[in-house]
Amino acid sequence: MIHLKTKQEIGRMKEGGAIVRDVVEKLLGTVEPGITTYQIDRLAEEMIRARGAAPSFQKVNGYRWTTCLPINEQAVHTPPSATKLKRGDVLTIDIGVYHQGLHTDFATTVVVGGEGSADKKTNAFLQKGKDTLEQAIAKVQPWKHLGEVSGFIEHEITASGYFILKELTGHGIGKELHEDPYVLNYLDKPVEKTYKIQPGLTIAIEIIYSMGTTHIAYEPNIEWSIITKDRSLSACFERSIAVGEEETFILT
Repeated sequence: MIHLKTKQEIGRMKEGGAIVRDVVEKLLGTVEPGITTYQIDRLAEEMIRARGAAPSFQKVNGYRWTTCLPINEQAVHTPPSATKLKRGDVLTIDIGVYHQGLHTDFATTVVVGGEGSADKKTNAFLQKGKDTLEQAIAKVQPWKHLGEVSGFIEHEITASGYFILKELTGHGIGKELHEDPYVLNYLDKPVEKTYKIQPGLTIAIEIIYSMGTTHIAYEPNIEWSIITKDRSLSACFERSIAVGEEETFILT
């Protein structure tokens, strides 16, 4: 069941998205060698609550943290820990905010120490995800098929020699952190048989891909954490968006 949002609900999600962007901007300023992912998480929770909102992820049954903070081959859902970041690590900051009864979600992947701390191969890998997400969002328009977005993402990522982690997808978002429809990063059926986008749709496009495999595994001894099966580098870029009558709004 897809829950289309009213203009008022989208307005509240825009407010929540502004909180996400503000918090992430400040968190990115703390990402440097020596900081632990637990410290980043604590800062995230403090800033969200100081803005009158709540961490979305803490509403997931059994998950008690504000963020997911995967490093290198860790793809998604890795909880914060005492792990200290090292120069050249590839860190994903995945975060959600619950504001006035509605969720927004966001993720980005960065190099610890900045682009100069990574090789050209790694920087090109991350840039492809950023560019693909930006271009995919532009394709989300009323009465288009969602499969056009999925097929575009798949083509862009695989044509560059990278791999979609097919078991991990984007999703609808709003009253729940994860709602229908799934927003796949690949085309699993003819485009015309995929969901036709309607005004009021709110989704999180979440591009999750790797350098070496389409397969994932659960990381031994770390609850929740999902890694690439071959332990190749992974990245995630995510934005929450809302479809209006005439335009698409980037919420986060």
